[in-house]
This record gives sequence, structure tokens and C-alpha cells, in this order.
Amino acid sequence: MKWALMTIVRYGWFGLLVLIAFGYLAAGFSDRSKNTLRDPVAKTNFSAAEGEGKKNASGESGLPLGKLAEEKSPLAEAKSPSLDPASRFDAVANGDDSLRESMAAIEASLALGWDEAGVERTETADWLTICRRMSLALVGSGLSLEEIRRLESMPESQREQAHLESLLVDPRFHQYWAERWSRFYVGADDGPFLVYRRRRFRTWLTDQFTQNTRYDEIVRRLVTAEGLWTDRPEVNFLTVTFDSNDGQPDPVRLAARASRAFLGLRIDCLQCHNDFLGNVSLGSADSPREGMQTDFHQLAAFFTSAKTNGLQGVQENEANYHYQYLDADAEVEVTPSVPYQPELLPTEGSPRHRLAAWMTHPENRQAGRSTVSHVWALLFGRSATDAVDNLPLDEEAPAVIEALTDEFITHQFDLRDLIRMIVHSSAFRVSSRAEFEVTDAHEDTGAVFPLTRLRPEQMAASIIQSARIKKIDRDSSLLVQLDKFGSTNDFVRRYGDQGEDEFSNDSVTISQRLVMLNGEMLRKAIGNNPVLNATNHIARFAKTDAQAIETTYLAVLNRRPTPTESEHFVARLKESDDRHAGIEDLYWVLLNSTELAWNH
Repeated sequence: MKWALMTIVRYGWFGLLVLIAFGYLAAGFSDRSKNTLRDPVAKTNFSAAEGEGKKNASGESGLPLGKLAEEKSPLAEAKSPSLDPASRFDAVANGDDSLRESMAAIEASLALGWDEAGVERTETADWLTICRRMSLALVGSGLSLEEIRRLESMPESQREQAHLESLLVDPRFHQYWAERWSRFYVGADDGPFLVYRRRRFRTWLTDQFTQNTRYDEIVRRLVTAEGLWTDRPEVNFLTVTFDSNDGQPDPVRLAARASRAFLGLRIDCLQCHNDFLGNVSLGSADSPREGMQTDFHQLAAFFTSAKTNGLQGVQENEANYHYQYLDADAEVEVTPSVPYQPELLPTEGSPRHRLAAWMTHPENRQAGRSTVSHVWALLFGRSATDAVDNLPLDEEAPAVIEALTDEFITHQFDLRDLIRMIVHSSAFRVSSRAEFEVTDAHEDTGAVFPLTRLRPEQMAASIIQSARIKKIDRDSSLLVQLDKFGSTNDFVRRYGDQGEDEFSNDSVTISQRLVMLNGEMLRKAIGNNPVLNATNHIARFAKTDAQAIETTYLAVLNRRPTPTESEHFVARLKESDDRHAGIEDLYWVLLNSTELAWNH
């Protein structure tokens, strides 16, 4: 008996230590720096009205949630001279006359659009709404409660800038945008077996966004890529087309992809015939002409210089392209040429290097306009024109896109500067509500923020993030990261992956509503998990029912409840026999609300 008791005690202590370690790792409570913040749940009632500059210090009321650790500033990793993101942006804005002039030009273009459309601009949205838009666009999820508390500890005038600058150096941004641009460049499919590595391509793009590589340099590396697809990931831009050309890069598919991704032109129909319907205008803006079949195949001829050379992978050779045009009697040799502004094409160099130089030439405004249009679509969830990859040469883009194109070229193709200019523009910061009737013209001109449905991966990430107090990133525990990865993939598969067509606003389907109402991920997110789930933390540490309601709204919808909402749900929570069950029900209601599913 004594031996049995000693064994139980010995292994009991061991089991207890294992449970403690598991909870420690699973919750991600390990310190990330020496500085810590108090429980965000206990500080629900902190507001900007308590005074700008007031820190989110620990209160005397409420229980601490273990001391949530303050994460290491990502700005330090970027070797910024200032650890304060808002100060960093102010330093740039105050010390760079060109940035102030850029914002002035952008605002002038927006005002011109409002005047021409005869619309009135609505009021500016609150800072929480603007920060939620940033997070959805840059990292694919809403704000965590931890991030909200951190921003509330700053003066209100600095919160939007600080959040933007933190996101721009956040690994979540680099990874999320790498996936978005990968779909644009190579699609969402797995591609040919053995010779295509989509994951490596995405990782390479992640590195480019991490290093803030100039966009024109990214384009040059993609177009001129050489080597094996395993050790030179950018080569996968070419090898994704191997399956349609007998183990060689397919010049036809590459021409179609490059024209859409880098030039914002849909010239696919020119592969088979001339443009008889007036849908494709080429030549120049001053002297447009109809698209010809020769335009497409002359562009494709550049990519015939990419040849597979055994173990050396893709190598540059001479262009060698022959094609039999419609109504022609025989094949003819096709000389590489560009569909517009041929004077910008270098006369010397290898074919693909000449093409890359032409695509990235500062005077090739169409290429710059294409990039601006795509970044705009990623930030707003919809294109500023009819389609993100269809910007006809003979039609002017909206004035704000033209102004941003000028500034993008002036700022040397810096994507982060482009994001800054768009986010700090009035178009991004206006409310989606107005006291007047909102029309398509209001949304098209940036007088009112456009309502757009969240994409499936944004829905999944927002649900998962709302269930955690702390933001989920690479510093989170391995278990939390694996759970997010698996849950996201399963949710997107069931909800419906949009593939390359990421900016369609189709109506929600019945099956999608059923996934939200009865899905496994929602049950896991709001279930009784005392270590991970926010519902448990709120039920345990919110001192009052009103505080619990407010914290739940902040975690899920990233806003505070209205007085009517607070009064209603406080009364419902008081009627509940089980406080935790009542909070779970509120979570389920908010997660299934229309408001969560839209960017507004």
C-alpha cells in the first residue's frame, strides 16, 4: 500500500507539471519581453475620454489574466530608429516634403472625383473601424483584444498610424499578402507534379515583402527567372505552365498571365483572332488602335527564350517562335515585340530581360496603374474599376488611381509607401454610413467606404482570432498555430474557396450559412475551453455583465455595443442561469451576424 501511494504521489506530481506546461504553452502566456500589460478583460471600461496619453495601467478592480505579455516590437526587427510606430510615421511625414505633396495630390484627385460625380462625402469613421479595415486588408483578420488594449494605451491621434506601421512589419502581413499575390501570379491550384513548388514560391514572395523589395525588382526577377524551381523559387512562375507545353514553359499561358498580372490588360482573346468587338485597345493612349492577333503572339515570343536544360532547370536562350495566324496558309516566324509604347523596349539584351526592362520602365504608366489597381483592391476588397486586371489603354482610370500611379512611380515602386498613401487617404477613412442616400457613385468615388463581403479566409481568421484574447502570430504556441492552420483550411474548403477570383461579391449561399450556423469551428471557438477560449476568460474575469458584453463586442466585432444593445444583452445575461453559457450564446449570435461578414 505504501509503495502504491508513493507511486501515485510521484506520478501525480509529474502529471501536474505536464498539465501546467501544456496550459502554459497552449495559451501562449510565455513572456515576450520584460514589459507586460495587465488583463485586457479587466480594463474593458478604459476609453479615450479618460485623457489622451493615459496608459492602460492595471486597475484596482478586476482579476489579472495572468499578466498578458507585451510582445516584442516588430519595429525593432526592422531596425527602426524609433520603437513607436506612430512616431516613425510622423518622422517620415514631417521630414519628407514629397510625402506631404503626394497626400495633397491624392486628396485633390478625390475631391475632383466628388465634384465631377456631384456627390457629398460622408464623415470620417472612428479609429476602431479604420483599424479593423487595416487588419482585414493586411493580415486577413480583425483586431485581437490585445491589440485594441495596446492601441487604447496611446493617444487617440496616434492609434491609426501606430497600427498601420506595426502591421507593415508584422510577419502576418508578409505571409498573408504573399498568398494573395501568389494567387494573382500563379493561381490557386497545385500545378504540375515534380516541377512546380507553389509553397516555395509563396515563401519567396513572403521574403520579398519582409525585405520590402521594390515592386519593379520583383517583376524583373519573375520575368527573367532562371535555375531550378527548388533552389530558385521565382522560377515557379514559369514552371507552373509546364503541364500544357510538354515540359517547357508555355509562352501562350505566360503571355496571358503576364499581361493581366503586370500590365492590367486582358488580351487573351487575341490568341485566336483580331479584336473585332472593340474590347481590346492597344497602341497608345494618344493613338489607340484595335488589338491584333500579332500583338498577343509577339508578346508570347519573349517567353520562348525560357528553355528547360536538364539539371540546370530553366535557362535563357534565343527566342524561337513560329505560329500560323488565322486565315494564314503556313506558320511564320514571330519576332518578339510589345503591344504598346515600343520606344521603351531596349534594343539590346536577352529577350526576357528586354521585356522585364520594358514592363518596369518608369514611363510605362500602364504597368504602374496595374499595380496600384491591385493594391487598391486588396485594401478595399473590391476593384476601383470594372476588373482589377482589365484597365483599357484608351480609357482613363479614376482620378485617384491616376494620382496614386504618379506617386507610386515617384516613390520608386515602394509598396509600403503605396499602402500608406491609400490608407491615409480620405477614401479609406470615410464611414460606410451616411445621413444621405448612398449610391454607387458615392462608393465608386470614395465619398463613402464601400461595403464588401469578407473572403472565406478572412471569415475563418476573424472567427479564430475573436476566440483568443491575444493575437495569433508566429510567437503564439505551436498548438495554437497548428489549430488555426487546420481549422482555416477546413473552413475554407467547406465555405468555398474563391480561387483566383478573389474580388467577386456573390451572394452568400445556403451552404455557407449552414457552415456558420452548425460548423465545427464555431463550436470550438466558443466552447468551454478554460485555457484557450476568450469566452471562458470573459466569464471569469469581467467584473460586471456590462463589462462582459462590451468585451465580447470588442473581441468579435471590434466595436463597443450601442446603449440599446448593451441594455438588451445585459438583461438577457442576467436572466441566464449559467453566465458562461450566456456569453457563449452572445458569441454565437455575433459571429453569425451580418456585420461580422462584411468589411465596412
